[in-house]
Amino acid sequence: MWEIEGSCAALLLFLAYISVSSVNADSLSAPLNVTIKALEGNSAIVTWEILEGDPVIGFAITQQKKDVRMLRFIQEVNTTTRSCALWDLEEDTEYIVHVQSISMSGTSPPSEPVLFRTPKESEKLASKSPDEVTMEEVGQAAQLRAGEIIIIVVVLVMWAGVIALFCRQYDIIKDNEPNNNKDKAKNSSECSTPEHPTGGLLRSKV
Repeated sequence: MWEIEGSCAALLLFLAYISVSSVNADSLSAPLNVTIKALEGNSAIVTWEILEGDPVIGFAITQQKKDVRMLRFIQEVNTTTRSCALWDLEEDTEYIVHVQSISMSGTSPPSEPVLFRTPKESEKLASKSPDEVTMEEVGQAAQLRAGEIIIIVVVLVMWAGVIALFCRQYDIIKDNEPNNNKDKAKNSSECSTPEHPTGGLLRSKV
C-alpha cells in the first residue's frame, strides 16, 4: 500500500515538473524584428531582437530553400549574441529563415518567417556605382599607399647614403690635393738638369 502511494507521489511530482517546464518554455517570447543584412551571393547575416527580461541563453535558426524540404539547423548556447552568419548559400536562390530563443527550460516559438533571395555576383557588380567604395577596397588602397610610402622612404635613405658617401670621398680628395701638388713639385725639382757654375762653357779638346 505504501509502495503504491509512493509511486503515485513520484509520478505526480514528475508530471508537475514537466508542466512547469512547459509553462516556462511557452512563456518565452519568439524573437522579434528578424532581419537579413550583408546579403551576398553566397552568404548573409541574420539579426533579431528579444524582449527585455527573457532568460535567453542561446538561439536556434532553421534555414530552408524555398520549395525544398531539406533544412539546415544552427544552434548555439551560452551566448548573448543577436546575430548569426549564414554561409554556403547559392546565388540567385530564395531562402526562408526562422529564429528561436533558447532558455534553460526549453525553446521559444519560432519567429515570423523571413524570405530573402541571394543576388547574382554579376547583378551585384552591375548595380554597384563607379563611385561606390567598399571597406575592403578602402583597406586595400590603404595597404597600397603604406607600401608605396615604405618604398619611397627606403629609396630616399639609399640616395642619402650615396650622397653622403660621395661627399666624404670628395672631402678626402680635396684634402689630399695639396700633398699631391707638393710631391709633384718635389719630384720635378729632383729630375731637372743641375746648373753649371758661372765662367763659360766647357769646350771639348780637338
